[in-house]
Amino acid sequence: MKALLLYPQFPQSFWSYNRFMEIAGLKAVIPPLGIITVAALLPQDWEIRFCDRNVTCETEADWEWCDLVILSAMIVQKPDFHALIQKAVRLGKTVAVGGPYPTSVPQDALDSGAHFLILDEGEMTVPQFLAALHQGETQGIFHSLEKPDVTQSPMPRFDLLQRDAYLLMAIQFSRGCPFNCEFCDIISLYGRKSRTKEPSQALAELQTLYDLGWRGSLFIVDDNFIGNQRNVKRFLRELIPWMQQHNYPFTFITEASVNLAEDDELLQLMGEAGFYAVFLGIETPDQDSLQVTRKLQNTRSPLVEACRKINEAGLLIYAGFILGFDGERSGAGDRIQAFVEQTSIPQPMLGILQAPPNTALWDRLKQEQRLIEGNSHPTGDQNTLMNFVPTRPIAEIAREYVEGFWTLYEPQNYLRRCLQQCLKIRCLNSQKQTMQFPLSKGLQLVAQLIWHQGIRRSEIRGQFWHQLWIILLNKPQVLNMYLGLCAAGEHFWEYRALARERITQQLGYDPLQPSVASDPAPMLIQ
Repeated sequence: MKALLLYPQFPQSFWSYNRFMEIAGLKAVIPPLGIITVAALLPQDWEIRFCDRNVTCETEADWEWCDLVILSAMIVQKPDFHALIQKAVRLGKTVAVGGPYPTSVPQDALDSGAHFLILDEGEMTVPQFLAALHQGETQGIFHSLEKPDVTQSPMPRFDLLQRDAYLLMAIQFSRGCPFNCEFCDIISLYGRKSRTKEPSQALAELQTLYDLGWRGSLFIVDDNFIGNQRNVKRFLRELIPWMQQHNYPFTFITEASVNLAEDDELLQLMGEAGFYAVFLGIETPDQDSLQVTRKLQNTRSPLVEACRKINEAGLLIYAGFILGFDGERSGAGDRIQAFVEQTSIPQPMLGILQAPPNTALWDRLKQEQRLIEGNSHPTGDQNTLMNFVPTRPIAEIAREYVEGFWTLYEPQNYLRRCLQQCLKIRCLNSQKQTMQFPLSKGLQLVAQLIWHQGIRRSEIRGQFWHQLWIILLNKPQVLNMYLGLCAAGEHFWEYRALARERITQQLGYDPLQPSVASDPAPMLIQ
């Protein structure tokens, strides 16, 4: 069998870092782990070609060559995903699809003409698909209620990647999350039991990347890295000597719940292992909204203090915030802005609440008949209005979102937080845990940064040089991290205009124009 594995393009989004990628000479932030793990599950006698369309597109010769097209996608990749299915069908190719989007909304893939749906987790359903192909079947839908033992997961096919096109490499240590946040589809996709790989298994993946020549930063893509704290500590205790023996070839970033701040030992181990940053789902400083959305782990201790402790442990904080919870009081956007300023989080991801399919929030809103017809599932982008009727006016939520995003990413505000965050981070003795770039890309990035912010942008030119001098004098150990954050500003200053434009298109007016007072919710529901 000749299989063409394709990963669809992402639209420009908060996490796409388009402008940053351009000035750094890179193509994409991280590689798609799911589909290269599926590649490892396919028979060894198959011929495989892989294209991440965010890096490079397949050729017409690839289409002519293949018998089978395999796609994986998240909801945000919806447009390109459907275009690829339809092209494959037109060319008479067999199409098999999987990943979070088809698993959540299988009918969409069927409507576009996909022949095989390989749903849920591939370790369970790829063998079912292969058996059906062997028996000569031409279509099928493969489910599994059982969750795989990830200690049996194969080594991802890192060799298929054009590795020098990515900012970060990626591995996965665990799947699932023990918490019960109402809006989260991770627990509906992967369950509430955090299933982890063996430390030796994760180290073998790191060794493979090392042997392939990767040096730099690496994203551990777990939705909650600390979901199983006992096993994470086992891994970190074996990772630390591996990193020492290999002279610290990598630094790490991951996602974790805020209760990370409650475990001093875990924070210390992460620092010693070379973790430089963590993404936290803070969502909102409003305690009543956290209760409503069942994010109780964020209510156990003061969030500002939790951020301080995580910075003290040597970790840069990225964080997500959401507007639009039920019962949310006016001014929620202002309170998020105040929290971000207090904690100096450089890159707050501000979004409007969505109800993803099959979440507890989706089920409740469906029962309450509040889901908006014709908008039955979200696009997956952060600047899309909610797909349900909120408890306060959409106009008010939209205004607070655009206003918050516009202010938070005003260039002077952004650069000030970058400086303050880097000054807050306590540097550990090893000095090994900071954002890393391959040398050739790093030099290009610095040159572009000096041109854009140190020369071209008159409104921040003085601030850029003044802050750079402060970093060089006070904390040169975090210079890489600081310059990377500054360069990312080039993306966010473009993206905030795009976010405002997208919301304006959906509303029919610019929410920052004071002349508009009406609530467009009835129009949207129709």
